[in-house]
Amino acid sequence: MLDKRAQTLLKTLIERYIVEGQPVGSRTLSRHSGLELSPATIRNVMSDLEEMGFITSPHTSAGRIPTALGYRLFVDTLLTVKPLASLELSELQGSMQISAPQQAISTASQLLAQLTQFAGVVIVPRRPQTRIRQIEFLTLSEKRVLLILVTMDGDVQNRILHTQRDYSPSELTEAANFLNQHYAGQDLEQIRGRLREELSQLRSDMTELMTAAVAAGEDSQPQYIISGERKLLDVEDLSSNINRLRQLFDLFDQKTSLAHLMEMSNRAEGVQVFIGGESGIAPLDECSVVTAPYEANGEVVGTLGVIGPTRMAYERVIPIVDITARLLGNALSTPNQG
Repeated sequence: MLDKRAQTLLKTLIERYIVEGQPVGSRTLSRHSGLELSPATIRNVMSDLEEMGFITSPHTSAGRIPTALGYRLFVDTLLTVKPLASLELSELQGSMQISAPQQAISTASQLLAQLTQFAGVVIVPRRPQTRIRQIEFLTLSEKRVLLILVTMDGDVQNRILHTQRDYSPSELTEAANFLNQHYAGQDLEQIRGRLREELSQLRSDMTELMTAAVAAGEDSQPQYIISGERKLLDVEDLSSNINRLRQLFDLFDQKTSLAHLMEMSNRAEGVQVFIGGESGIAPLDECSVVTAPYEANGEVVGTLGVIGPTRMAYERVIPIVDITARLLGNALSTPNQG
């Protein structure tokens, strides 16, 4: 699509912009590109690149900055990834030698934030579906019911359900008996699938309790752990827009959209980079998200990644995300397996 000269100039422009954060002019390109070109030739190539949508001129500045499309081309075809320094790599390996799964996940998130100075995110692996031995409902107060789930391996889990109306003790007993009679020994996903088909045959006053019980059982774990989000307050490209920052922090709080984006990467091979609007999530329009799936015993169980400005040192962030994913996978894998 671009000849060698245009590629070299675009690569140089993006690299200078990432380092300096200032629009890049033809004089800077002449000095750093290693090409013997006249200023007029460089300006002509810049003009072509701008017309193609890879760079843009901010306001009245003589220099140019990359667009999301320019970053995309840079990441896909022009980027030279730098391996981590051996000292940094051995520190990372040392920090991730943890046997407790929850601690390994938290540490991975903190290391991503620490090494990149951006936000580090780790999707928590879904626990294997637990099969239910018994369900009980107890009245707590008006429109509040205590759900007690007893799993096949003897684990007891309590959840508070907020219901649309009050239920009598006999109604709660009837609902629990129905669930225990029909669904004992199945996991929550199987129960949910069957309920969806069978709810129409049940009395409507029972359906609310049943649906709430299954949903509460499935929502028992956090979707992801995030570290270093406050570091984004120090990123000039983001901190200048307080409204956008507020939206970004709201996104971190609500979790669903970001978890969905991260989980899309579960199906990908290796590192994925979402630049600006590619994520489809408005608060991330000025951010890039670099993700990688991680495995335990040869099976993909989650995703981790870094959220930062589009002006990030991709050649450094990509290997950090890649290596952390491998190390977390090793920490979560059972010895002598996979």
